[in-house]
Amino acid sequence: MSAYLGLEVPRQDDAATPAVDESGTPIRVPSSDLRPARRRRPATEQPNPFVVPDNQPCAENKTLVQGFEWYVPADSQHWRRLTKALPSLAALGVTGMWIPPACKASWPTGNGYDIYDLYDLGEFDQKGARHTKWGTKEELVQMVDTANAQGVGILFDTVLNHKAAADFSERAVATKMDPHDRTKVVGEPREIEAWTGYKFPGRGSTYSPLKWNKSHFTGIDYDALSGEKGVFKFVGKEFSADVDEELGNYDYLMFADIDHRHPEVRRDLFDWTNWLSKQLKLGGMRLDAIKHYSFEFLRDLVAHIDRTVDPGWFLVGEYWREDSEFLSRFIEFMNCRISLFDVQLVSNFSCVSLQGDKGDLTTLFDDALVMWKPANTVTFVVNHDTQLGQSLETPVAPFFIPLAYSMILLRANAGIPCVFYSDLFGSIGQHPRDDHSNFVPPTSGGAVLPKMMLARNLWAYGTQFDYFDDPHCVGFTRTGHPSLSGGHGLAVVVTNSWEFASKPMYVGRQHAGEVWTDLLKWCPGVVKISSNGWGEFPVAHRSVSVWVNLKAPGRQMVDSFVFDSDIYGYKAEKDVA
Repeated sequence: MSAYLGLEVPRQDDAATPAVDESGTPIRVPSSDLRPARRRRPATEQPNPFVVPDNQPCAENKTLVQGFEWYVPADSQHWRRLTKALPSLAALGVTGMWIPPACKASWPTGNGYDIYDLYDLGEFDQKGARHTKWGTKEELVQMVDTANAQGVGILFDTVLNHKAAADFSERAVATKMDPHDRTKVVGEPREIEAWTGYKFPGRGSTYSPLKWNKSHFTGIDYDALSGEKGVFKFVGKEFSADVDEELGNYDYLMFADIDHRHPEVRRDLFDWTNWLSKQLKLGGMRLDAIKHYSFEFLRDLVAHIDRTVDPGWFLVGEYWREDSEFLSRFIEFMNCRISLFDVQLVSNFSCVSLQGDKGDLTTLFDDALVMWKPANTVTFVVNHDTQLGQSLETPVAPFFIPLAYSMILLRANAGIPCVFYSDLFGSIGQHPRDDHSNFVPPTSGGAVLPKMMLARNLWAYGTQFDYFDDPHCVGFTRTGHPSLSGGHGLAVVVTNSWEFASKPMYVGRQHAGEVWTDLLKWCPGVVKISSNGWGEFPVAHRSVSVWVNLKAPGRQMVDSFVFDSDIYGYKAEKDVA
């Protein structure tokens, strides 16, 4: 895989020729061994100011929201809840929503990453129910239609790496691999019993005639004959070479690992994207676990989508790797047709926030993917994988979450931000109680994040000036763009200190004489912009302030706006009681 992502990135027409060094050896950039030698981009490489000319067009900001968390109740009502919430989300300026995997899972309570049948969106009675954890196909279609009517594009979470909950087992010959280095064999080939047979009894041959068997997979994690767990590779099969090199070869992740080189598999998956686009009017896809299957297959799939489905689909991949130079090469290998989530930025948020008032705010963007590929980056603070109790748990200190959101929502040249479901609506948590007493409320009680999203929609435009000159107090300004909201901008100040702080910052001479206040109401007082366009912007301890002109168009609406975060009706229950 690394050969494809060498220093000279091939284009699609010559992708078969990997980059080589002077001796003819393929160039490799393995994250495990050579990661300390890779190039890192410090935050100081950000352009300052980042100039947005007043005389050139300025597109309105796009904002994504993740429409679920891991612990959403398994009551099959989620599509209905999202349908009701969509008008409120659209009012915040949300332009896209990433929904959970909508295909039939192993169990009625499965989140969909334990995928069973791609062609069952909650339509067939299989695996214990007709509906998925999220609801029925009819409710899904209604939700997507509502989203489109509200101007919100739906991103379908696509799981193509594996299948689970087979209908029957098969005898196969397999070799056990070292789980810590999948290139090493730890035993002789032997007969195992593998759960690899899929006949989809509820769906039959509707939509697709393919019945999956052991020939469609490269390996499995369980031998039912001996009761032994492990990584078993089928004899006659090889893991894809162009995958992430973590654990030697990270093709195998879980369950029955799909062989993307099998012609029937390839044809069926390509056909599925066409079928899906006819079932739902989508805005794109979120591609799950792309470090675990062939990069060439993924590039071919993207080309197929562009050619036969919709070249306008927004595609974002989950490639979990703290190596932004590598990820930028991966984006180029994909012909810059997909975006990736900014893993390094989330790691920075976690690291800096957990150090409390010792954290260095000037390093927040060090080597973040937005430093490399801002046009192909999706930023986030928390998601379903990084939240408490999950496989990629990356804790961000609670006080710091609003500070982090100000960095991804209000800055220029910083990718597309994705707001997490639980930060807007709260979290059921790992161990919910019937009386909801351990329900985790939304960030800052649900009042702050919606106002930041509105500020992004209304005023986060124009040239940006950075003031990242103090490890414990940083800020930036947006001067506004004449084509949007009357040219009004904003100023943001962040501190992790226990002390009150302030920052002199330039907002533009055109704002001279204006009176600005903190939109979040965490910092009292007013700031009057001087004749030369400067202001002294304060911030309360361990918080963020977003300063906006009191007379800016939309300001009164934002000041009085109250977001309905009660998606589960818990507040209504208390009111009735």
